[in-house]
Amino acid sequence: MVIISFAFFTALVAGITFVLTRKDDHDSSAGYFLGGRRLGGVVIAGSLLLTNLSTEQVVGLNGAAFKDGLSVMAWEVIAVVALVAMALFFLPRFLKSGVTTVPQFLGVRFDHGTHLLTTLIFLIAYTAILLPIILYTGARGLNGMADMAGLTGIQSPMGLVVFTVVLVGLIGSVYALFGGLRTVAVSDTLNGAGLLVGGMLIVYFALDKVGGGGGVLEGIKTVQQANPQSFNSIGGNEQSVPFGTLFTGVLLLHMFYWTTNQQIIQRTLGAKNLREGQKGVLLCGAMKLLGPIYLVIPGIIAYHLYANDPSIKPDMAYGQLVRDVLPAPLTGFFIAVMVGAILSSYNSALNSACTLFSIGIYKGVFRKEATEYQVIRSGKVFGWSIAVVSMIIAPLLMGQDSIFAYLQKMNGLYFIPIFAVVVVGLLAPKVPSVAAKSALVVGLLVIAFGYFVPVGQKHVTVEHDVPSVQVQADMAEGGSMSSADVIPADTDAALGNTQVVSKYLAGDVIHDFHFLGIVFISLVVLMLVVGAVKPQPEKWVQQHSGDVDITPWRLAVPAGVVLMLLVLTIYALFADFSVLT
Repeated sequence: MVIISFAFFTALVAGITFVLTRKDDHDSSAGYFLGGRRLGGVVIAGSLLLTNLSTEQVVGLNGAAFKDGLSVMAWEVIAVVALVAMALFFLPRFLKSGVTTVPQFLGVRFDHGTHLLTTLIFLIAYTAILLPIILYTGARGLNGMADMAGLTGIQSPMGLVVFTVVLVGLIGSVYALFGGLRTVAVSDTLNGAGLLVGGMLIVYFALDKVGGGGGVLEGIKTVQQANPQSFNSIGGNEQSVPFGTLFTGVLLLHMFYWTTNQQIIQRTLGAKNLREGQKGVLLCGAMKLLGPIYLVIPGIIAYHLYANDPSIKPDMAYGQLVRDVLPAPLTGFFIAVMVGAILSSYNSALNSACTLFSIGIYKGVFRKEATEYQVIRSGKVFGWSIAVVSMIIAPLLMGQDSIFAYLQKMNGLYFIPIFAVVVVGLLAPKVPSVAAKSALVVGLLVIAFGYFVPVGQKHVTVEHDVPSVQVQADMAEGGSMSSADVIPADTDAALGNTQVVSKYLAGDVIHDFHFLGIVFISLVVLMLVVGAVKPQPEKWVQQHSGDVDITPWRLAVPAGVVLMLLVLTIYALFADFSVLT
């Protein structure tokens, strides 16, 4: 039954996607990379939502809620602020220039060198870090939620990871490389609908179980009365998302992720016009407000059920809950939904990497006179190459306890510098290209120093038989959560229950998110100073390319205001500021 329901839903998504996209233009750059610039609001919203969601978020954010409660909803709710900014400020300007990639826009604003440097940063981040980790965390998450050994007959943990990685990698590559952006976006929308249904079903069955069969309302009442501290929207200073960080690093990570990250915004650049783009972005914002229901509440329920079971760790809680409450006939459907979530993140990153390479490297550097066919072919060849590499690397990550924290650190390296350059480029028209390139390089170096260069030592009390020190690394991407990092101990310096470990600027001296906020402000100041000392001769004036109708949606501003008020309302309803004292 599990295999049948899995195969049925997967085939259904593939069949509907094929029917809807079989006549699409796959022979031009706009058709292949931007869906022919004819994506509608609903498709954009669904694709944005599911591209953001993958197993590391579904499992990990619920795991964070298991530990810290409702305060981790910041990774969903604060995203709405960034999506409103995208709809009202960034998207009109991106569409006005008619660009395909964010680096291409920076090339229009500054120069070809800035375009090339930003493209290389994105490509290295996507191909060497993001794609393998999506595959690995997806495989690990699926193996935790379902009896994959029983379903496949593969008993070896490494064999299960390899099987899942290859399955997802091949399916995702077919969607991304043969179908182009619109195929990716349509399949994302269908899988997104399945994920919402599946996530809500988990909540329903879990609350019904907690309520002793008395229904959802009885379940909510039981959990809230037993664990009132879990329903506080305000994060304490010792939690993974302290309240003060909402206004520094957390907000900045969201702003980059939803307004500047090529993997995310490429589907908005394929909007048929600004109206549809704004509708899609704001609709995604409305759906993000529902995120805590299926990404946070299950973790709180799991805490209620398993808090006294030492064998269940936070990141295991959601998988255990799924196995305990989901009826067997729905298990295959939920596995298919989770595979769809992994596929969405993977094929979106792969499609974006191909776009960046074809437009920024192949046509921008090697063959400036390349035909449309050659540009698309170069993207497909590059895509298959990095797909194979990512499938080879992903299983090798097995055993890395700190893999998610590692991903977040890598994201922080390029999120903040690129976002700073985009913001200054839009708001300060006389800042020269040398300022942008300086900020990119300086930002990468400063954040790397804060993350990886020791600035001292600290003593940590541990058990005698613990070979490494587990510490909480408050790293996070937009729409994601914290994870445990592992810092090797200096075993030669161990004395009794005390070990000496390296002390880092970010995380140890200052909270990671505050550190990123300081770096962002410093980069902005650096660029403005360079612009004041050596401004570019002519003030940059953005020209309308004519590729897209940029007439705004008349309800965009009212809808944005309503969404912002809902964010404030949600926080106010569940706020208890006593945790800050």
